[in-house]
Amino acid sequence: MDDDDMEMDDYNDDFKLNTGPKRKSYEVDYSSLSQTSVEKSMREDVDHICGILGVESPVAALLLRHQAWNKERLIEKYMETPTTVLVESGATVPEPVAAPTPVRSHSVDKSTASPSSSRRATRSSSKLLSSLTSPTRLSFQKSNSISPSGTASPSKSRKDTKSEEPESFVCPICFDDSPDLKQLALDCGHVACSGCWNAYTTSKIRDEAEHSIRCMTEGCALVASDDFVRNILSDAAPAGTDVHENAVAWSRFQELLVRNFVAANQKLKFCPYPGCTNTVSCPSAAGKSVITSIVPTVSCGARGIPGSSSDKAGSSSSGVLQAREHVFCFGCTIESDHRPVVCAVAKLWLQKCEDDSETANWIKSNTKECSQCQSTIEKNGGCNHMTCKKCKYEFCWVCMGPWSEHGTAWYSCNRYDEKGSIDARDAQSRSRASLERYLHYYNRWANHEQSAKLSVELYAKTEKKMEDMQITSELTWIEVQFMKKAVEEVEKCRMTLKWTYAMAYYLARGNEKDLFEDNQRDLEKAVEDLSELLESPIETENIPTLRQKVTDKTVYVQKRNEIVLEDTATGFQDGRWRWNITVDGFEDPLEDSKVD
Repeated sequence: MDDDDMEMDDYNDDFKLNTGPKRKSYEVDYSSLSQTSVEKSMREDVDHICGILGVESPVAALLLRHQAWNKERLIEKYMETPTTVLVESGATVPEPVAAPTPVRSHSVDKSTASPSSSRRATRSSSKLLSSLTSPTRLSFQKSNSISPSGTASPSKSRKDTKSEEPESFVCPICFDDSPDLKQLALDCGHVACSGCWNAYTTSKIRDEAEHSIRCMTEGCALVASDDFVRNILSDAAPAGTDVHENAVAWSRFQELLVRNFVAANQKLKFCPYPGCTNTVSCPSAAGKSVITSIVPTVSCGARGIPGSSSDKAGSSSSGVLQAREHVFCFGCTIESDHRPVVCAVAKLWLQKCEDDSETANWIKSNTKECSQCQSTIEKNGGCNHMTCKKCKYEFCWVCMGPWSEHGTAWYSCNRYDEKGSIDARDAQSRSRASLERYLHYYNRWANHEQSAKLSVELYAKTEKKMEDMQITSELTWIEVQFMKKAVEEVEKCRMTLKWTYAMAYYLARGNEKDLFEDNQRDLEKAVEDLSELLESPIETENIPTLRQKVTDKTVYVQKRNEIVLEDTATGFQDGRWRWNITVDGFEDPLEDSKVD
């Protein structure tokens, strides 16, 4: 290769293009993590703390959980007051407060006192598991105590006699005194039988979803280490306990530890689907300011519901539906894809639907608002003379004008030109118009939501048609998958259409809203056309034509959906959208764009 060729290669390197798929404006970068991957990150943090603070792994884990896995804050506080941090995290027992003793001439010198009395409480901060195999450990410690005079106490002399037998252990929780009881205790020394420890730990994990298992003794704040919990649920479990239940409890305990780690990290989020233990990492959507310009829709990478019967359903319609990908929003608590509307607006809409949708139709048909205080009133009699119970305003039910202008003997409700009646009717009309406007968007939102839920039946019908086409034509099972692809695209687009109505309800009037609704209309028409094709009967001679039509319409629907999402996402990033209500993270609406 000559110099000219080398120079040309170097020149071409500067203009090489990235051939990878380009991320769309409505997508975010994220990665899916399994529980094993998260546990690996947890161990790395624990090892980091062990290396800096010089503590053992169980203690480091307790310290990190107490400080919400904030390594910098933990190191800073530990360097200032290590004993306080250890006690507050439950890693060690607090130091006993020494009571002042009177000075006596015959007091015992410190060098002859019991070593245990001067030993620091933090000596066992890295040794949390203490299994008492001898039933006489506590009584033996008591009998070896030194009297103030420096001589052995009488209990020791009695202990040395062969006639004295060790005291039998009685569990302070269940009061069982069986000689074969296995005794367990943390470093606090509060002993209980292994059966009580097993039942207590299992209940805490299974019923209370608690990962911090404290000592059972009232007032003791010492926390059991992971090794202690594992020992309780395995080797130290009493005979007769359900091995499977203990294994499930230990697995649940590990999951709770992972959830605690994920909850403390803004860049991580646990998959909300039941039974799923995967986690999503999305650093680009960790800040609150980011979710005002993008909808961070992510997937944990798993499908279906682990352990459910649908996982084993094979190619059944319910199995196809339940095996959908776990898609959810990283930026809020909505457990679904709510694109194109941002999280703050989606929450406002869901709250309004929760408050208004159930009673809106009934209110519209059976009530009116008081012209003076706008209280909702239901007519419960035949007379048109109404009195508001709240403000005592008297008015006519028919024209909503003040009753004082109607007279008594000559009453006939024909005063529609009176100013009071006109104002009342205007207020009533505005209220009804506001309700009509809400119902317009809500009914269409609910219609697409209901259609998406009916996808179970659509999947079943489509799968039956796929089987019929395979039998009556020369198409293979792979070649009839275009029907399944079409159903999946219809369901995805209906979710998009559902949330476009929530966004349109809060958009301020103007050219931007008109363009948005034009895109919405085009997508809706395309989706309905594709749904009609999927519902149409299959005739053998028309299968090739049907296949071509469904494939073309599926591609068109997919493009229309991308246009809606792209345009909306670009509008958020450019600050193009204006609202008719105050939304967190956006400018306040103009007076002329506000709605009641």
